[in-house]
Amino acid sequence: MGKYQPRDSFQSPRFCGPRTFMRLPFIETLDKDMDFVITGVPFDSGQSFRTGARFGPEAIRDFSILLRPYNPEQAINVFDYVSGVDYGDIQVVPGYIQDTYEKMEEGLTPVVQQGIIPIVLGGDHSITLAELRVIANRHGPVALLQFDAHSDTWDSYFGKKYNHGTVFRRAIEEGLLDVSRSIQIGMRGGLYGIEDLDDARNLGLDVYTTNQYKKAGVERMLEIIHERVGNGPVFLSFDIDFLDPVYAPGTGTPEVSGASMDDALAFVRGLTGINFVGFDLVEVLPAYDHGQITAAAAANIVYEFITLIALKKREMQNGN
Repeated sequence: MGKYQPRDSFQSPRFCGPRTFMRLPFIETLDKDMDFVITGVPFDSGQSFRTGARFGPEAIRDFSILLRPYNPEQAINVFDYVSGVDYGDIQVVPGYIQDTYEKMEEGLTPVVQQGIIPIVLGGDHSITLAELRVIANRHGPVALLQFDAHSDTWDSYFGKKYNHGTVFRRAIEEGLLDVSRSIQIGMRGGLYGIEDLDDARNLGLDVYTTNQYKKAGVERMLEIIHERVGNGPVFLSFDIDFLDPVYAPGTGTPEVSGASMDDALAFVRGLTGINFVGFDLVEVLPAYDHGQITAAAAANIVYEFITLIALKKREMQNGN
């Protein structure tokens, strides 16, 4: 049984206490018993259309109190195998992306260096660059597994090199990604030109549009993912706009005709056995959410991230 696990909702009603992810203990210090930490990065100065994702971590935590420790779809009581806490939020500097990166690197480095897996709640997608810097500092270049409506490989936006649309080009330029093992899934929507997708492929990324994944089917795409990322370290970045706006209206740059929630969960649940060293979920924007639809989707996807960590740990304990 994990040392750190959610509060017992049969002893304390769900609506009691401060909002932490899944009612995990709020602890801002690290110890050897932690397998993962949940941390928020409430930064949205990298957004190019709707702003407000700085309130994403709060919204995700608020809905997550409904989550329970037994995952029936994966047949595992998650906290029998893992221990984790809500680590609070990384300090940010609103309006100043480079300064925020410095604070993120300072805050996440102790987590990663101790072998604890960070699960980061965004915030806009620009924050992923700082996460990858910290993770690559320990693991070397990692594979990127990205679920997203947008490739985020522009060279610049309004002449600026750092924002949520340029993050993965910068990561590749900095040598943080092993592009030969990296894959992007879900691209869709209008483009400024064919080069928007060609640029990502020319950078070495394997890119699948939403239409391509739907034609192939989730099961076939999971085979492609496993083959592509291999056995090395992998970072999973999930932009909530991967989902159709029916399932995630609260996001900064929504695109129609996206993935269903069923497909999103099938994708994440099918990622067992992969060597994940970090996760994030970004671009939740509660001001455009309705009835916590987007927050519900995000919280459940993060729950599946934790389940993947538990399944991997069980596998290792069983010697498989």
